[in-house]
Amino acid sequence: MSLRILGAHKVFHARGARVTALDGIDLEAKDGELLVIVGPSGSGKSTLLRAVAGLEPLDAGQVLIGDRDVTSVPPGRRDVAMVFQEAALFPHLSVAANIGIGERARGANRRAVEARVRSVAETLAVDHLLGRMPGELSGGERQRVALARVMIRTPAVCLLDEPLASVDAELRLRMRGEIRTVQRSLGVPMVHVTHDQVEAMAMGDRVAVMDAGRVLQCDTPAEVYARPATMAVARGFGPLPMNLLPIGEGTVMGLRPERVRVRPAEASGRAGSVVEVEPAGEECLVRVLPDDANTDLLARLPWTDAPTVGDRVTVAWRPEDEHHFDATTGERR
Repeated sequence: MSLRILGAHKVFHARGARVTALDGIDLEAKDGELLVIVGPSGSGKSTLLRAVAGLEPLDAGQVLIGDRDVTSVPPGRRDVAMVFQEAALFPHLSVAANIGIGERARGANRRAVEARVRSVAETLAVDHLLGRMPGELSGGERQRVALARVMIRTPAVCLLDEPLASVDAELRLRMRGEIRTVQRSLGVPMVHVTHDQVEAMAMGDRVAVMDAGRVLQCDTPAEVYARPATMAVARGFGPLPMNLLPIGEGTVMGLRPERVRVRPAEASGRAGSVVEVEPAGEECLVRVLPDDANTDLLARLPWTDAPTVGDRVTVAWRPEDEHHFDATTGERR
């Protein structure tokens, strides 16, 4: 069963201003697929997710789950599960009660619910927390409980609205795998919204890149990274923003920082000066201002090769690492 969004439009009016949050979006999350939606703040990611859940009515367009049009169906009857950035747990209920509340509300057998709660809790390593209250949990533990509440049932669609945004880096890395475990267990379309590029690349079967209420590109993470459809995607998707350099005749050349080589001054290439060196663990980010350009180039290098600010160097790259875009439309050539 797939999730399809057809021609979704949504406009907000605030203080006399008209803000288009969704601008004719067509998107599909296939059966059993983890679709990641990535984009900057204000791009419409969360609005789209809320529209699928029925929490935000569309001005135009449709939401279909399988062959069922749920555009006008109330949230509680859509069979959609949603995990928010801040885990929405009932503060007066224990962890076990929070996980099992939906199943009990649907009239499931008490003992069956208890067994299922324990099984799911063990999968997500929260079985030792079942007797605690939400106020006694860390942020990561609360998010695990929220995931467990989704996992205990099999909804038609699962939606995650930046569930890892408020947890620390180490836990975020671990929970990426746990979310994939939940997704494989459920076997239903899962839509995960994030602004974290690395998270999107690591988790998604496909990635939809959004900006200004539109989907700019939707493909596998590898394809979006290797062949960005527009300059906006090139700058907005990947561990680092792509370098964009005007080269004349209405063309802008793009270069991934990972592909830029920084060499000694006597080597062949474009001569320039190092203007910034930023440590990044085993690597460093280096900015070089070429003598014949007004825009610096960002390069990612091993820390052992780090130059010093002020050093004279040359920069070079392979022709096959160049991307070319139309300077007017921003589209890939």
